[in-house]
Amino acid sequence: MTVDVVLVHYNQPERLRQTIAAFQASTVPVSITVVDNGSDPVPAVPDGVTLVATGSNLGFGPGANVGLRRFLASPGAEFVAVAPHDALPAPDALERIVEAMGARARAGLACADYGDGATPIVDPYFGGILAPASVSEGWEPAGHPHGTLLVARRACLAEIGLFDERYFSYCEEADLGLRASEADWEVGLVRGAMVTNPSVHNALGAVSYLQLRNTLLLVKEHSGCYHAFIRFQLALLQLAEGAVSPARRDPYWHVEGKLRALADFARGRFGPPPAVLYHRR
Repeated sequence: MTVDVVLVHYNQPERLRQTIAAFQASTVPVSITVVDNGSDPVPAVPDGVTLVATGSNLGFGPGANVGLRRFLASPGAEFVAVAPHDALPAPDALERIVEAMGARARAGLACADYGDGATPIVDPYFGGILAPASVSEGWEPAGHPHGTLLVARRACLAEIGLFDERYFSYCEEADLGLRASEADWEVGLVRGAMVTNPSVHNALGAVSYLQLRNTLLLVKEHSGCYHAFIRFQLALLQLAEGAVSPARRDPYWHVEGKLRALADFARGRFGPPPAVLYHRR
């Protein structure tokens, strides 16, 4: 069984090279497509790997959709994996995931295991959060798959659609997981299917912005306006507390990013973050 793999890349050619090599070392055959989001220069890829250059930074979800549309348009593999340019799966990770999904007729989405003993779930007020693992090996129900290594069944994507491109990056996998669950597809994490994600994003302002704005969008879309209003108020409270006490600040503390996130959510501005946030600490 061949697994199609979509890798979303932006300006990290050495990490991309390592990720391609890791997927090529999988214990199941893979067919790899790299979607390049406007890198300068566009990276070279090994023979046998397909490169699709978008010409601009579309974001993770929209970039992944470029590859997923190609997957759905071409009959063949039942499963497709999606990952960023810095995901490093263990050789048997894909095999473990597709075996677990293949044993469950309604398994629509699944993800690999970070080894952190945590399971992604969705809270009606806080969006995507983590809960303690409930199993030590094999399939574990989850609220959504994480995006470091996500595997989707063709029939599930054909029914529920692809990533919502308003998110640009962050929370799009939570939205996809909720839509799958609402359509009676199973969503899970496969314990023992290991993946690592060693790089750290240095655009703190953009990450802070996207995480808060997109969490508010996720809560509004799936839990309603009341829950989004409460989450908005909590964000304001957290900003006030963090201004007084550094100990109350979250790991992605960036005041301008958070304020812009709140303002843009309120006026319905989605898509990429303001460019200035990529340059301000």
